[in-house]
Amino acid sequence: MAEKYIIRVTAGSDYNIDSHVVVPVNSHEMVRVSNDFIDAEINVRVQNYHGLPRNSPTTSPYFSLEPHAANDDQYSLALRFTAKRPKKSHRRQQRPSPASGPQPHPCLGSAPGVSGPRGTEEEDAGATGEDDEASSSASSTPASETGISGHDLQFGNDFDHPIRDRLPPGFSYAMSIVKWWIDPGLDGDPYADAPYLYGPGLSSFNAVHVGAGVHDPEKGGLYFEEGGDEAGMESRRTMGCPDGAKERRKWALGDGAKDAWVFEYGRTYCVDFFNPYLDFNDFALRLPGFTLPIMKYWDGQGLRYVLRNRSTGDTYLVIVFTLHLKEDVDEDGWLKPAATAAPETKTTRNEEAEAGRISDRDDTGEMENRGAVVSDAGDDDSVD
Repeated sequence: MAEKYIIRVTAGSDYNIDSHVVVPVNSHEMVRVSNDFIDAEINVRVQNYHGLPRNSPTTSPYFSLEPHAANDDQYSLALRFTAKRPKKSHRRQQRPSPASGPQPHPCLGSAPGVSGPRGTEEEDAGATGEDDEASSSASSTPASETGISGHDLQFGNDFDHPIRDRLPPGFSYAMSIVKWWIDPGLDGDPYADAPYLYGPGLSSFNAVHVGAGVHDPEKGGLYFEEGGDEAGMESRRTMGCPDGAKERRKWALGDGAKDAWVFEYGRTYCVDFFNPYLDFNDFALRLPGFTLPIMKYWDGQGLRYVLRNRSTGDTYLVIVFTLHLKEDVDEDGWLKPAATAAPETKTTRNEEAEAGRISDRDDTGEMENRGAVVSDAGDDDSVD
């Protein structure tokens, strides 16, 4: 069955895939996404890739570098982003999420998206303390005034339609492996009408670099390791964040850490999400002691990664891995008109919100979102 399909990866600033751009997988060329909340650049790498665009490289120099070679990593989503201070017209009362976990994902943000270069101006924000007492003191100035709190920046997967009837035997066991071995901060409801699994970005991302990082074609494009530039390292240590990736991810599971950490408006951050568990060549999920043949249970929905705000429901960026029948793709790699009208890919968050199935948020305005592919970001930033 898998041989009948081909993967296409798209990215954009909302859930509407019609507004996305195709990601040049394994190319050092970046996709730029911009809206009222964020300016971001994206590189997607997939090992043994045989998808669209046609003639894409099957691999990236990234996978020959450490720790990816030793890990046998199969894919990477590398993001460089700068959060924007919300415009006054878009600010609204924030409602806290239930203590038990993240809110169900709402519809799109209300602000129109634009395509353009990422911001580079850094804004100073009040430093937060290293311990719980300092964190409590820092919370007197809401993170929403200076940036996005460690509690609120979420990264994960969600779906438009229920998947509970397609979940395989042993799914609960697989989830226990994921939460115990891979990402203890992951939470959500895979049995919901609109399933979701999100984790705090602070603990979910494999690498967090505070600063502009580096764009190096010889390393596959955006490339950065845990840490930051000089100012970024000072910021991390002020917030009490450990220097190492493993230590930071463990630290970030605590509420005190998420209280202390702020993704500041105007400051550039680089994050990388990678692992060896999802094989896009064989369409299989390979966990320690558990292998799932994805095609056997696939219901036609794409695999969607979302960067979002937990408290406001604002969508920052969306990356979608979609399977298309090869017969629906022309020789130049474009989808034929009939393929773009597939019903399972056309339901958007706006439509579900209007039906009252997602959120009672009062969003107004028409959203127009664009992305752009950039061969160079106009700079070749280096890591200090």
